[in-house]
Amino acid sequence: MPFSAITTLPEIDFVMEQSMQAFLAYKKINFKERAAFLERIAFEIEALGEVLIQTTQAETNLPEARLLGERGRTTMQLRMFAAMLLEGSWVEASVDHAIPERVPAKPDLRKMMVPMGPVVVFGASNFPYAYSTAGGDTASALAAGNTVVVKAHPAHLQTSQLIASAIAKAITFCNMPAHTFQHVTGNTFETGKALVQQANTAAVGFTGSFSGGRALYDYAAVRPKPIPVFSEMGSTNPVLLLPDALELNAETIATQYAGSITLGVGQFCTNPGLLIGIKSASLERFKSSLANAINQVPASKMLHQGILNAYHKNRTIALSTNGVSRLTNEIAANDIDATPIIANVSGADFLANENLKEEVFGPYALLIECTDIAEVKKVWNSVSGQLTTSLMGTDKDFDANPELIEIASSIAGRVLLNGVPTGVDVCASMVHGGPYPATTDSRFTAVGINAVKRWVRPVCYQNCPDHLLPDALKESNPLQIKRMVDGNPYQ
Repeated sequence: MPFSAITTLPEIDFVMEQSMQAFLAYKKINFKERAAFLERIAFEIEALGEVLIQTTQAETNLPEARLLGERGRTTMQLRMFAAMLLEGSWVEASVDHAIPERVPAKPDLRKMMVPMGPVVVFGASNFPYAYSTAGGDTASALAAGNTVVVKAHPAHLQTSQLIASAIAKAITFCNMPAHTFQHVTGNTFETGKALVQQANTAAVGFTGSFSGGRALYDYAAVRPKPIPVFSEMGSTNPVLLLPDALELNAETIATQYAGSITLGVGQFCTNPGLLIGIKSASLERFKSSLANAINQVPASKMLHQGILNAYHKNRTIALSTNGVSRLTNEIAANDIDATPIIANVSGADFLANENLKEEVFGPYALLIECTDIAEVKKVWNSVSGQLTTSLMGTDKDFDANPELIEIASSIAGRVLLNGVPTGVDVCASMVHGGPYPATTDSRFTAVGINAVKRWVRPVCYQNCPDHLLPDALKESNPLQIKRMVDGNPYQ
């Protein structure tokens, strides 16, 4: 059975030992069979039909249309990694043949990526499909040849169990090792800590709060043998509103960003939480248009009571900070849902109050009014690492400030020009990661084909007989994997 209620350290030890034993077999399964397994998981998730959608609606308050789209993204990701396995270049196989006549003689060297071992994945609250039980972390880890233990998010436990049952059916249908995937539950921090620190755990994937992601990272760091933790921990996603763009399109940009700020009740890690502009008549037009648009958006239910409570608490702290004023309507006294809020502060007051740089997860954004472009850059640079940063500007704006793109690339993993950060396309070019504290390792992405790189490591085989090599490195290369041969220009 894929389900296990985890409460004690011995139970966690047992699950992780099963995962390790399964890994020793699963990593040897050829790519074609592994791809078929991922395809089957996608099929079994779709076969859950309306039962899955209705269960998730009841647990999360998310509308049917959103869940149908997210389910489609989840199954698409699984099929994308299946196609990646069949194409083969992801292993980065390279062969440098021996040159015995060279002095000193050059050995035969062959390198490829190999799986790391059992991966623990923590389900996310805001994406019950795409970032949870069978989401991108699980799909990419399984594709790489790792076994997976998912810690279900308690906010949508029934949804997680349904999807775990689909994966279990795929394991049986494809004759995969019985414990290739396991599903555990637990509501305490001790459960997460024990999973991260268990000796067989090779790596960890997490999407959620800064406090949660940092705690897992710290647990891993103090192990006798530290392991990588890939935590995506949220972002304020600062937006630069440049003068010429506002002069020409203030109202249009305001409408565009009102939609982005309130999309999904602001429950996206790419929600634009900071808007930075220079005091001007056009910025006043933007403020007025944005406030009017936001005031038309009704209060809505968030994913669960815990997120709503945090939103109420954090927006209250932000709004009570020195120099902050509210641009949108009064908040109702009986505000039992999430009312969208736009607040306003000067650049000087923002720089003087560190707490204003903290994410307010929900339909909230802070407009920062600066005196000039120098203060804009000072405010922008004061914000820690981000998943995204956006620049709304014209050629005139960028010609006057050519350094902005370079600054942007040092701040965030994804730099947007004249667009909104909400909406993360799943493709090879996507980067969903960024400098700390957006993620714990800015070299990697949690979305797209390259997400697989988090769960592999390079191994070099020197003077290894052909019959002992992994198939990808053999002279016959039976899987027809793309590889680089004699590619070292420094021989």
